[in-house]
This record gives sequence, C-alpha cells and structure tokens, in this order.
Amino acid sequence: MTKDSGSQDFTIRQPTRERVGLIVDGINAAAAVKTIVAAEAAGVRQIWMVQPPNWPDVLTTFAASAVKTSTVRLGTSIVPTYPRHPLVLAQQALALYDIAPSRLRLGIGPSHRFIVEDMYGLQHRTPLTHLREYVEILHAALSEGKVNHHGYFYNVVATLPRTSQIPVLISTLGMKAFQVAGQIADGALSWVCPVSYLLHLGIPTLRASAAVAGRATPPLVAHVLVALSEDRNSVLVAGHRVLDFYAKIPFYANMFSNAGFQLTSDQTIPNALVDNLVISGDEGTISSRFTDLLTAGLDELMVSLVPTTGKEEEQTRLMNLIGQL
Repeated sequence: MTKDSGSQDFTIRQPTRERVGLIVDGINAAAAVKTIVAAEAAGVRQIWMVQPPNWPDVLTTFAASAVKTSTVRLGTSIVPTYPRHPLVLAQQALALYDIAPSRLRLGIGPSHRFIVEDMYGLQHRTPLTHLREYVEILHAALSEGKVNHHGYFYNVVATLPRTSQIPVLISTLGMKAFQVAGQIADGALSWVCPVSYLLHLGIPTLRASAAVAGRATPPLVAHVLVALSEDRNSVLVAGHRVLDFYAKIPFYANMFSNAGFQLTSDQTIPNALVDNLVISGDEGTISSRFTDLLTAGLDELMVSLVPTTGKEEEQTRLMNLIGQL
C-alpha cells in the first residue's frame, strides 16, 4: 500500500481519542467480543489484540466483533508470519474487509525463534528477510488483488476476487526492524519499549530509512502499559508479574540494554524499568501522560492494562478513560 506524503501529518492532527487504542485480552474469544462491544459503546476508537501461539485466533474474534460493532477500528499486534502463508492471511483479511470495510489494521511480525521453532516446529531463518517477502506478497494481494511472486521463501501466483485497502504494519524492536518498517511498512508497532528508546533511537531510524526510500515516514504505534493505582508497591508487584517474562527473551533483553536498562543476574526486570514502562495513577494523571507522550513525538498509543486489584473493574475504568479523551 502506497502512503501519501501527508499521511503521518494526518495521524498527528487527529484528536487524542483517535490516537489512543485499547489492547483487549483474547484468551477467551466470546469474552473478548463482549469487551470490544463495550469499548465501542464507551467511545474507544481503536482496539488492538495480540496473537499468542496457544490462544484463540484473533482474526476470527475480530470477525465476530465486527458484526456486533460499527465504527471501532480493529488491529492485530501482531499476527506471527511463519505459521501462516501470506496468501492465507490475505484471504482472512479480505473476509474481514468485506464484513467491516476500512476497519482492519493488519499488524504482523516474525515472532521469536523459541516460539516458531520450539512450539510450531518451523525454521526461523533470517526473520527480517522473510518479513520483507511476506509484506511484498501481502501488499500485492491486498492492494492489487494479484500476486506473482518468486522469492527465496515463497512462490505465489494468485488472483483475488477484489482488492482491499488494508494497511500492513510490522513489529519493531531492534534498529534493523525500524529500518525495514521505514522502507516497506504502513506503520510500525513497538512492544514494551521505553519511550526514550523510541524517541531517540527508533523513530529517528524509522524516519531516516523512509527518507532514503523516498517515502513518507510510517506512523509508530507505541505500546504503553497502564496501572490504575497510586500505590507504587502494588504497581511494582503487578509490573514485574507482566514484564519479567521479557527479560528471558534475548531480543527484548538486548533492547532493554540499548535503552540503558541492564537486567539483573537472575534475569528479572529492574524496578527502574518497571517505573519507566508502566504509567500509573488516577484517570487524570494517566490522561495527562497520554497527552505528554503524543506531544513528545509518538504517533499513536496502544494501551494495555496492568491490573493491580480487580482486572474487570480496572479494564472498564481504562476503556472509559480512553473513550472520554
């Protein structure tokens, strides 16, 4: 999909509520559909969902949600590429486009070796090269309705019944991924990245890469975590419960190090990093922080809850907060 030169400026000019999305837990598809319906009713404009390897299919959940909603945008962050042939993913996206035109944002990424190889039993070779081919096929299938691709990983010749203007965003963690996003993607998606890392390393790399490629800089959708609590100890405990897992994944550990946060010897997240990654406080404090982050240079936010006491009650408070921005 070709981006016009004003696309990023258009994103930045959007009202705050249009630039802040809510991440919905998809471990139970029926519950997720109810949450998405409630979020739209509360005024939320963008929903994001992840696709863990052992959870229900996110695009199926979105299809069920699409017929029960009318305006809320639906985005994946991310669908792993290796387990799904790009033409199959294009078919799924086309079905959702038919049901809910212009509401899907397709976020994809190569995931991690321990997931792709140990769980799926597939080879996880040269992930960014694989991702380039994958995006090329998706763009051709979705925006042109026709694929004639002969590459290292895929040979695809197919014609789809119609086109579907669906933006393809890619996961960005290291600088090489930001470079690829600047060259080929319709958007970049971060995950548990410190804001300083995004502002001083990620976004400049994204912009420079896009400039060399002669295209507009794709927007960055930055993942932020929120705890609706003013009790720092409770926030730290809840933050570690969510974040310590990432300390054991090499790509994340390297990113944290590059962001200036050294992990402890037992591979846990230092308290300073929890403080950095988790926005905490009451609704007014969190709303102000969202505004600060968007003003600082992040294009959009995708917000996930870090529950401290009652998950359902706090999720409702968070969706209401976002819907009233």
